Amino acid sequence: MQLDGETILFPVIGDPIAQVRSPRYLSEILARRGVNAIVPPVHVKSAGVAPAMAALRAMENVRGIVVTIPHKIDTLQYCDVVSDRARFVGSVNVIHKDGDGRFIGDNVDGIGYLDGIRKLGFEVAGKRALLVGAGGAGSAVAYEILDRGASYLAIADLDDARLSRIIRALEEKFPGRVGTGSDDPSGFDLVANVTPCGMREGDPFPADPAKMARDQFVADAITKPEVSPMVAAARAIGCATMTGAGMFDAEAEILVDFLLGEGLPSSPAETEAA
Repeated sequence: MQLDGETILFPVIGDPIAQVRSPRYLSEILARRGVNAIVPPVHVKSAGVAPAMAALRAMENVRGIVVTIPHKIDTLQYCDVVSDRARFVGSVNVIHKDGDGRFIGDNVDGIGYLDGIRKLGFEVAGKRALLVGAGGAGSAVAYEILDRGASYLAIADLDDARLSRIIRALEEKFPGRVGTGSDDPSGFDLVANVTPCGMREGDPFPADPAKMARDQFVADAITKPEVSPMVAAARAIGCATMTGAGMFDAEAEILVDFLLGEGLPSSPAETEAA
């Protein structure tokens, strides 16, 4: 890995930031590809998102940004161009800065989450899914679950307004296949958490392990602790599981491609100004 005056920066911004895997693993992928670039962690509070985005736009050697919790929704407004997918879910998790200084945003969280589950042998097509979390990442995962053919998706979130918005949007695109859920996983084939629940000691379970069954697939998005309390409880029952590392590993190469300007939205509908 190189580090000199020509090194390109692809910062990852979030709050908290200590849990992110991006700095090490994305930097390693870039080095393997022969790109003189690193992914430094940048701790940005919500009140600092606007000045941070302005500063990153002004820095000539910043060529892209990775966005993590809780800024995926807020950063959409600072993009000049967004994909149809990002516009639909209302959030971005990766931004490429092109040669004209434009911020081009997309959200590939859903692709990473579902690709990670698929690599572990679970296919969502024709299945019933419970998703906990309707934020920036959760909305992207919800879209991908339905787009890959789930028969029904129930979504739970503590923010009623946010939950209503994504359910209305998904109902329009996938009529009759989405509704409101709770922490009760009974009757679902896939139980998916895309909230920070489990990162802090004493957090409640996103979905109640006492109501899980061993034939369910249980997935989590958090990467710290490596095995979340919900995943640990599901494994004790005998469920197949995916940790947050599984999602990240499936998504990492896609993130690097986008940061480098590969796989950008290209159709007229996708490249309208946000």
